[in-house]
Amino acid sequence: MSSSANNVSIVDASKSSSVVVSADERFYAVDPTRLQTLRDEKPWTKVAEPADPSTASSSSSSSSNRPVAKFFESISLSPSAVTKIMMHCQSGVEKGVAQGGNPIEVMGLMLGRPDPFKPTNLIVTDAFPLPIEGFETRVIADDQSVINHMISLGERLEGTRKEKFMGWYHSHPFDLVVGEESRSHCFLSQTDLSTQLQWQRAEDPHGNPFAAIVVDPLRSMHLGTPQLKAFRAYPPEYQSKIANECPDGSIITSERVRLERWGSCWNRYYEMNVEYYMSDASRSILGDLTQNYLWMKSFRRDGQDGDGGDGSGGGGGAGGSESVKVSTLREIATDARTAIGSSASNMIGGGGGGGVGGTGGTFPISKASAIEPVVQKLRTTATKALTKQTARCVHAKVFSPPNQNRNVDADVVAPAAQTENKTGN
Repeated sequence: MSSSANNVSIVDASKSSSVVVSADERFYAVDPTRLQTLRDEKPWTKVAEPADPSTASSSSSSSSNRPVAKFFESISLSPSAVTKIMMHCQSGVEKGVAQGGNPIEVMGLMLGRPDPFKPTNLIVTDAFPLPIEGFETRVIADDQSVINHMISLGERLEGTRKEKFMGWYHSHPFDLVVGEESRSHCFLSQTDLSTQLQWQRAEDPHGNPFAAIVVDPLRSMHLGTPQLKAFRAYPPEYQSKIANECPDGSIITSERVRLERWGSCWNRYYEMNVEYYMSDASRSILGDLTQNYLWMKSFRRDGQDGDGGDGSGGGGGAGGSESVKVSTLREIATDARTAIGSSASNMIGGGGGGGVGGTGGTFPISKASAIEPVVQKLRTTATKALTKQTARCVHAKVFSPPNQNRNVDADVVAPAAQTENKTGN
């Protein structure tokens, strides 16, 4: 997988020059005319294979030499699509384990379109889960209910979205073997390949090329990053001219290794590069939040926030326990009183009434530099503590079941109410 800059250069036929297309224009500003032209032309069905690879022109691009079966090279996923896909696949794992069994395999559809600015790329803008659950090859769902759900979903989206269903995803929640973390379970089984071929035969001729994504949720949770791969199936009549060529283009001579890595249909499909795109505004906001507020570390489950909020490892920061926070604030306050008292005493010649805790004394602004470091430390620590507590409240409000939200609100409001009662008394 790779993360692309998302900007491409295209040739403007009217001006005979190369034009740089930004990510915002390429992925978010859909040009209906250009998109419909691409759907009508269907270049993925018209690319002819070269008669002899050795006689092909060396100056031609690699894309022009690719056979029709390998027309598409990459697929671009939006942040919302990959987030929804990963959350759905993880929910299958949690549901299966909660029921005392194995993780459940889930499936969904992807919404998107071919890329008018780069025809060999597919764009995924959104994802929708389907009511299908299974354990390996056994599917637990009523086929008619699934069809009705897909029809209803398609009708609702047809009037509001310019994209179409252009792919499907499912999970392979197979066991993560210790010591084999590098081994991915992202491949197409015989059943998966049959499903993908049916989709391609039904949609490709109508200008809507279809793709398949396989997710390895257990490995994703172990590594902390999405582990997924995108595939397209070869037509039945296609035969690779390279012996022992695997879906990723590698050559593996061992039959056992090929079967373990890519399944029994290892020579009937190929892998596409997976890229992620994001608008310039979203990237700017995410970068600011990541660098200045470290908001990702705040959204942790209870019991996982023992590290310091500044990454120092659980000392006196916003990430420590409540007792550590209180102790840290008390120490800073004591340092502040000591610094202020010492400066004030020196100013008035050691008089006892000039300190902060005395009566009738004043502390001039000209001496504020003496306590500036202490005040800054107090402000930083308090801000981190407040930010983390706010993040906890948001996390509890958003991710808790609906019947627990009322209890969360009561826990958050209760301390404030008790404080007001004490003040009133």
